[in-house]
Amino acid sequence: MFPNNFEYVRAKTVNEALKLLAKSGKKGKLLAGGHSLIPAMKLRLNSPGVLIDLTGIAALSKIAKVGKRIEIGALATHRAVETSALVQKNCGVLSEVASGIGDAQVRNHGTIGGSLAHADPAADYPAIALALGAEIEITGAKKRVVAAEKFFKGLFETALTPKDLITKVSFPVFGKGEGAAYVKFAHPASLFAIVGVAAMLEVDGNGQCTAARIGVTGASACAFRAKSAEKMLVGKVLDENTIAEATASTAADVDLLSDLAASAEYRAQLCNVMAKRAVTKAWERAREK
Repeated sequence: MFPNNFEYVRAKTVNEALKLLAKSGKKGKLLAGGHSLIPAMKLRLNSPGVLIDLTGIAALSKIAKVGKRIEIGALATHRAVETSALVQKNCGVLSEVASGIGDAQVRNHGTIGGSLAHADPAADYPAIALALGAEIEITGAKKRVVAAEKFFKGLFETALTPKDLITKVSFPVFGKGEGAAYVKFAHPASLFAIVGVAAMLEVDGNGQCTAARIGVTGASACAFRAKSAEKMLVGKVLDENTIAEATASTAADVDLLSDLAASAEYRAQLCNVMAKRAVTKAWERAREK
């Protein structure tokens, strides 16, 4: 199908993009990588009157280390995140996540900011953003930083307002005794997560878990923290049995999706299995440092 008629404009700066967005009112829509928006427009599920292309804003593609965090511009592609030496050295799990998104075309054009803003319930970044405690910089009437945990609100719903755009996302640099992993059960055609689980652990010299964060995607209307499992890990000297016990009811208190890809019951089981694998891998990585 073909989209409805629309006006196309290409912004050169963030301020210009915000002005165009304000001027277009409810008709305006921001374009980053376009791998979610363009198909929706072709199906006429989304019909913006004005399409504001952000890809000309070079400043939004930068990746840099600032203090103890890696800052990634919203227009950095999945491929750029995957291959960045800074990301690989300081937050390697993020590179791994990016490498498993879609196919080569999606990774070469899709962007981290676009993915987070779209907030597809089966996207990969939300889980790792929750697990790592990512901070999302939003620019609108004024600039603000929102923690990942407060960013995802519901099905395709985020903390963004119609007049906002994401400018960058920051993740922590890994230190001694810290390890993280992401494991997903992917749809064979799209590679979207039917269930994906990211885990971040901090382990002291005695092998005791001092902090744990677990993010889950694909299972519910939006990504969520598995807080009951986290609590069962903290303060324990971890081993296979402790991890298995903690992750046995990863999504016990969550309303799970049921669709053609998987029933709610199957997703519940996948949550437990993927969480066990992610936590185990994160634990192994934390002990290596």
